[in-house]
Amino acid sequence: MLIALILFLGGAIAVPIASRLGLGSVLGYLLAGIVLSPVLHWADTDVTRLQHFAEFGVVMMLFLVGLELSPTALWDMRSRIFLLGGLQVVGTTILAAAIAVGLGQPWTVGLAIGMVLALSSTAIVNQTLSEKGLLRCDGGHASFSVLLFQDIAVIPMLVFIPLLAMPELRDATLQVAASGHGTTEQHGLNLSLVDGLQGWQVALVSFAMIAVVVAAGHYLTDPIFRFVSRSRLRELFVSTALMLVLAIALLMTMVGLSPALGTFLAGVVMARSDYRHEIESDISPLKGIFLGVFFITVGASIDFTLLSDNVRTVLGLTFGLILIKALVLYGLAHLFRLKGGDKWLLTLGLAQAGEFGFVLLTFSVANAVLPGEIADLLLLVVALSMLLTPLLFILYDKVIAPRYSNRQEREADAIDSSARIIIAGHGRFGGIVNRALSAAGFETTVVDYSSEQLEMLRGFGLRAYFGDATRPDLLQAAGIEEAKVLVVAIDGKESVTQLTRYVIERHPQVHIVARAYDRMHVYDLWSIGCRDIIRETYDSSIRAGRSAFEALGFSRDQSGMMMAEFEAMDRRIMTDLADLYDTDVPISENEPFKARYREMQNEWEHELKGRMGVTRPDES
Repeated sequence: MLIALILFLGGAIAVPIASRLGLGSVLGYLLAGIVLSPVLHWADTDVTRLQHFAEFGVVMMLFLVGLELSPTALWDMRSRIFLLGGLQVVGTTILAAAIAVGLGQPWTVGLAIGMVLALSSTAIVNQTLSEKGLLRCDGGHASFSVLLFQDIAVIPMLVFIPLLAMPELRDATLQVAASGHGTTEQHGLNLSLVDGLQGWQVALVSFAMIAVVVAAGHYLTDPIFRFVSRSRLRELFVSTALMLVLAIALLMTMVGLSPALGTFLAGVVMARSDYRHEIESDISPLKGIFLGVFFITVGASIDFTLLSDNVRTVLGLTFGLILIKALVLYGLAHLFRLKGGDKWLLTLGLAQAGEFGFVLLTFSVANAVLPGEIADLLLLVVALSMLLTPLLFILYDKVIAPRYSNRQEREADAIDSSARIIIAGHGRFGGIVNRALSAAGFETTVVDYSSEQLEMLRGFGLRAYFGDATRPDLLQAAGIEEAKVLVVAIDGKESVTQLTRYVIERHPQVHIVARAYDRMHVYDLWSIGCRDIIRETYDSSIRAGRSAFEALGFSRDQSGMMMAEFEAMDRRIMTDLADLYDTDVPISENEPFKARYREMQNEWEHELKGRMGVTRPDES
């Protein structure tokens, strides 16, 4: 109880002060940990055990990140995840290992050090990018891709590190074990499913467990939460969501995989669940609490006695690490054509070691790969580099970002406002709309937040401007006052809703064509006054349904008529149900909405069969 009071009191005092000074919440937590370090040691608190417990915040964070991604979006990111992320991990590992060998360490020790230092802090970087709204830009996407690959890379690292064991360290470890020290863990409950298995068997069990998690997330999530929601107890829903994340993390741990990676995959699978928003809103506060405690423990884990005895060595290694990683990341940013501020966001944002470094260092010492004295110094380097990360983001915010944002403002001011059609977002949806309008001779102004899209469009001679269309000043520069049509095709449900609401309220004369991600998003947009809403996959699904009818033996005319009837009824259902939709009540708890939906669905099926007057081809 006392420890909990100390941690929450430290966070409550330090974080508002740090945020007020523009330092960010992460640095506030880290500074609180440094200040509380003597108090925690006085209270005889095992900071390392507390840190392992608080790492659950990282697990929940990646689960929530997964909920924001669909499998399609993850597949679209595959090149950056595996190429950019893979090159960063391999490049940093090789460079750091070469320097360690050059300083007199054996190659096995150097390689282990390289792997430890190649990883960055998922917790700090993702949290900071989210707070600053930078996850949507190219630099944020690239940073997330690298972090995701690093989390994946932890698995083969845990398999490979024991192969680097040094005979003399192994003998010393065995002697300590034989003398009776370090055996207290042997009598605990062992839940591992892979102990004693061969390599190929471990891989088989691991893949099987991932398949179980993916299948369970896809098929069991909605039935479980549908059953729980009937109790109408919010605390039961919260506890079920927490239980779900804990269960997935435990299953991944039992097969030696990263629990954060497992929960991320589960989040991706559940991204299309009807309960996604409710799960996200329930877990998000808990994630923040655990992450806050984790950052405090990082600050408290700094051994200032060891630091004072080796201050030059530790500071030299820390700044050397930041420089090495920054050089690798800067080169990769050039290779993958990141521009301007995005290039520096990737370079500075990931130039630290990460929380998985603590895990690998402990694992390396236990497997006789790293000597204890080297591991202790590296623990300081990892912690200090994480402590300096918020300062690197401040450098980006105060020095680098204004330089490029000023360029962006000048570019926005130069937008030609004579075009009365504005297209916000030029991806697979907005791009087709723009091509159709341009082919018909209409002039459009395209605003896109992806520098890659910008370069591609300009290469084809199309009018396009880099910028965030949700910014009122950029909309003004694009000519929203004189615009006749605004096509909203940007990424993110919340961003689409936010932009649509703003234009409806401030510029009601503009006709808005808004892209909706799914049926529930249609209701969200309808509730704020938008009346021209296009579901992004709806028309292609209609065509697929028509093709399915033709494959079953119906004629093209019959198939077209059936799908036309389906479209007419679907529009009627959407319009009639819109008045019953409540953005504050989950669909699972909106009984009038569900009852009316079932009633109209039955009416439609009966009406369609009557209108068609045809028998199924296989029954004729």
